[in-house]
Parts: sequence; structure tokens; C-alpha cells
Amino acid sequence: MKPTIQKISCVMLSVILICLTIPVTADASYEIPSTCQVQADTNAAYTVKTLDYSYNHNTYYSLRDIAAVLSGTDKAFSLDITKNAVSLNLGGAYTPVGVENTPWENPENPDIALRRNEFKINGAEVRYYTLIVQLPSGQYDCFIMAADLALILDVDITASDAGSLQIHTQTPLHISLADLERAGYFYGVNSVLIGDATTGDIYYQFQSEMPYPIASTSKLMTCLLTMDALSAGQLSLEQPITVSESAQALSASDDGVIPLTAGDQITVQELLFGALLPSSNECALCLAEAIAGSEEAFVQKMNQKASELGLSQAIFYNCNGLPSYTQEPIPAKRQNRMSAEDMFRLVSYLLKVYPQVTEITSLKSATLQSLDLEVRNTNPLLQNVSEATGLKTGTTNKSGACLVTSLAADDGNIGHDLVVVVFGTEDSIERGRVSELLARYALQVFETGVEETKGEAARENLPTHAEAAVDWILRTARAKRFHEGAEPF
Repeated sequence: MKPTIQKISCVMLSVILICLTIPVTADASYEIPSTCQVQADTNAAYTVKTLDYSYNHNTYYSLRDIAAVLSGTDKAFSLDITKNAVSLNLGGAYTPVGVENTPWENPENPDIALRRNEFKINGAEVRYYTLIVQLPSGQYDCFIMAADLALILDVDITASDAGSLQIHTQTPLHISLADLERAGYFYGVNSVLIGDATTGDIYYQFQSEMPYPIASTSKLMTCLLTMDALSAGQLSLEQPITVSESAQALSASDDGVIPLTAGDQITVQELLFGALLPSSNECALCLAEAIAGSEEAFVQKMNQKASELGLSQAIFYNCNGLPSYTQEPIPAKRQNRMSAEDMFRLVSYLLKVYPQVTEITSLKSATLQSLDLEVRNTNPLLQNVSEATGLKTGTTNKSGACLVTSLAADDGNIGHDLVVVVFGTEDSIERGRVSELLARYALQVFETGVEETKGEAARENLPTHAEAAVDWILRTARAKRFHEGAEPF
């Protein structure tokens, strides 16, 4: 008996030791310092310090090293980096500090974290995730992804071979979604759709017919029903709404965004600001109760409106997109769901009937006078893309990070609303990066009239067996009916 107990004890001790050891090993490999060779046009190649963050090839590049590489070119920029802030001025002359284009001074992994540091370009705030490192020399350096750098500088960056990059300073950024799809870029998201809401043209779609949880992008339907109530005279923008006990309880919960107290009054306009900018769940609930008397009755209106608009994959359980639990002894956890195609249809309708919604969603911040509170917009593209006019972010554990973006464009005759729908990215970092790339692609297609991926991707992905062929035919037919404005089947 004793030997058996000893064996069991040894096994348990081994398991405990392994469990204690593994996290330490994983943490130690989160930032892997290395170098690569970077060349601008036909100039000589330079050594650029890199950091692989969390995963191999999730690479961030030294901004100081890149600034030295681009010095004297049309894409030169000056740079100032402090402990948690970066200031970059396009066209400025970079002043070296002595650490550029050299290998790492210390081969040990730096103790840093990926974060949204203060970042300004030509004095204007932008939102990019970066790594700021204090080098052994005492100087600070900033590490940024090549994709973000290409967006900032509007240049094409290619990998000539392993461990080297080529920056084409004379070539504007060109985004090929066919290349990205072939590389598996969109496998990290649930679905994507890019289109022109004004004409109904679809520029690109990936798994767009499948329904997924949509989190707080649900508030766009709440906004639509609020606009309907305003149009019908049921509400007015300056009408005060009394905060209910349920809204106060939601405000005090872990999902609360804005502090609300039962009995307080806040105007309809301020509730819209709260719901659409900082994504206040309690403000959405106040609007729902003001329009329908209860959230349950409002949800019926949401599903009825979805049916009227032909949103065949949409189902709503609440007004804000939070997980919704049934009242059973063993509760089911449900979330509002919709396909990217449905969201595009919803947003197209919203922007057509109530274009004034972008007067709210384009605001970077607003003051709620009733609460003496300033709120900020959670949409990062408003800082990075001048054409962005909204619309809504959303995140839950199940949905991932979602973003529905609207962009203002003009063909010389009329204005257009371009829309980018991104559902289910891993986190807000990827949400912003994917959405900005797709926003730039939407503008690229609108300006050039060239949809590179439409025919190319279709030819490469033709079905090879009967079941897939039938599914492909049905999806193509649904898309055609969507473009023609017909009801889906």
C-alpha cells in the first residue's frame, strides 16, 4: 500500500511542478527580440530591430530604425518618443540618437506590454497599438506593426525574402484582399463584408451569410427604432427620460458604462450619445423602455423590424447586445445574432432613411449635460481615417470584437456611404487593424472602380463537389436578389 501511495504522491508532485513551470516559460517567450533587413527602394539594406509579440511572426518593428532607413526619402518623418507617448511628423527630418540600425544591446527579453500609447501624427491623435521599450542606453524606442506603418505612411511594404522587408516609397499602399485571403488573413475573424450602402454594390465578403453574435453593434437596431419614434413624433430629442430601477441596476453592474440613478432624467439625445459613443448598455435600456414601456416589448419591435427589412438571419434577445439568460433553473445563455449581410442591409437602410445618425456617430466625444459627463467614442477609425463617420463597436466573449464602419465618399455627383462590417476578431487590437485595412480597401475600390478580388477570388474558390456547388449557387442567387432589392429566400 505504501509504495502505491508514494507513487501517487510523486505523480501529483510532478503535475504541480509542471503546472508551476509552464506559465513561467510561456511568459518568458512573449517578446522575442530579433532583427531583420529593411531596404527603401534601391538604397542599401539596414538592420532593423524587431519584437515578436506573444506569437512567432507577430512582428513589431523599431520605429527609430525605420525612421533612419527612410531618412532622405519622400516618406521621411521626424520622431519623438517618451515613456508612453509617440509624436511622429510626416516629412520631417529624423534626428538620430545613436541606437538606430544596430542589433539589440541586450539579448534578454524586454519587460514590456502591448498597449494603446499616446500616439500623434502631425499633432493629431491617432489610435494604434504599440510597444514602447527603454533601451539599455536610456533612449526610448517604439515598435509598430508593418501593416500599421504602411497605413500611416501610405506606402507598399513587401517581404522580399525571409527576414527582410522592402519599403516602396514611390508606391502608394495597395490592398489586395485576394492575397490576404489566400494567406489565411480572414481565418481569424467570423465574417467580413465591404460595400457601398448607397448603391448596394458589394466589394468583398467572407462568410457574410452566416449568423454570428453581434454584441453592442445591436445598438444600431435600437438606434433605428429610436429614430422611427422621433420621426413619428412619439419622442423628441430634448424630451427628458426618467431613469428606471432596472436601468440603475444595469448601470451598477459589471456591464455598466455610465452611472445612472433611478429617478434622474436624461434627454433622448443624450441617451443616443451614450448608447452610440461609449456603448452604454443602460442608455440603450432607457431608450427601449421609453419607446415600448419595457425591454421585452422593445425586443419584439426589434425582431419585427428585422423581419420587415428582410434580415433573415437576425434575432434579438435584448436592446444592447449583452448575453441574455433565460429564467429557467438551468438558464440558457443567448446573444443577439445576425449575419454580415443582414448588418449591411440594416445599416444601408439606417443611413438612407436617417442620414443624420452620422452626426452622432462621427463625434469623437460629447458632453451629457444632464449628467455633467463627457463620453468618448469607442470607434478607433474616427482617429485614423478622415473619411470615417461611424458607426458602432461591440465586444463579448462569444462575439469577439466587432466593428461596423461607415465612410463618406463622393463620386463628383452624389455622396456615398461605404460600409465595412467586421464580426468576431480576436480582440480590439485586431478589430482596429482589420477594419482599417478594409476601410482603406473600400476607399481604394470606390476611387479606382477596380474590385480586384471579385472575379479572382471567385474563380479560385469554385466548388469541386455537388453539395458545395448547390450551396455556392444558392449563395450567389441570394446575393443577386440582395443587390436587386428583392426579399431573400
